[in-house]
Amino acid sequence: MSTTPVPVSDQPVLKLSNVESAYGPIRAIRGVSLQVRRGEIGTVLGSNGAGKTTILKTISGIIDPRKGSIEFKGEDITAKDPAFIVQQGLSHVPEGREVFPLLSVRDNLLMGAYTRDDSDGVARDMEAVYGYFPILKERAGQDAGLLSGGQQQMLSISRALMASPDLMLLDEPSLGLSPKLTKEIFEIVVRINRERGTTILLVEQNANMALNASDYGYVLENGRIVMEDTCARLREKEDIKEFYLGMKEEGQRDERRWKKKKNWR
Repeated sequence: MSTTPVPVSDQPVLKLSNVESAYGPIRAIRGVSLQVRRGEIGTVLGSNGAGKTTILKTISGIIDPRKGSIEFKGEDITAKDPAFIVQQGLSHVPEGREVFPLLSVRDNLLMGAYTRDDSDGVARDMEAVYGYFPILKERAGQDAGLLSGGQQQMLSISRALMASPDLMLLDEPSLGLSPKLTKEIFEIVVRINRERGTTILLVEQNANMALNASDYGYVLENGRIVMEDTCARLREKEDIKEFYLGMKEEGQRDERRWKKKKNWR
């Protein structure tokens, strides 16, 4: 079926301004400013411990920021209760595939729709997620804890989609998955965005997948944004090629450039 992609708007659905969050005395993100436009896939790239997960937890209200502000659909949601933020249309797919292991696949999906009262719409979305991930329909009556890791990741994404969100946060969707499954899941994420117009912010260590799937990207290092650009342009930057994509200029010495200087360009 051919589906016309939903156009990206210039209007940001999410905007962070100078946000700082910490775990006790340790500052995890420092003055982070970013935005995601309605209808696009945005990505935050960074190594393990850079602060990517903290950004998503701060957006969804799990962590209260010490400084800065967060706007969602033009409204201030800074330090609001997570339940309130979910009701405004934001779904968070956490790192580690946090499914309800003793509930069936179908009941996990229905848990994603608990804020909705349009039963016909819920039924349509149930069929839609089964279309994206047919294995979930085959396993609908099975306990979610018996699914493979890849299937649980599919279920986590689908459960978030059942809320019919305006924005979906994806935390390391490739974590622990085979290259084949990772490719499959990223293809579905792009389809969800293009076909449904769901705005997505994902954080990833798999830079190659993230840059190919996303429209606009930010590079996070030690809790700070050090670079931002369209993903098409980021893929062509030498620092990104070397540090994140494992590509090196011909004849370049083994000592990596960022060890000598930090001027991302």
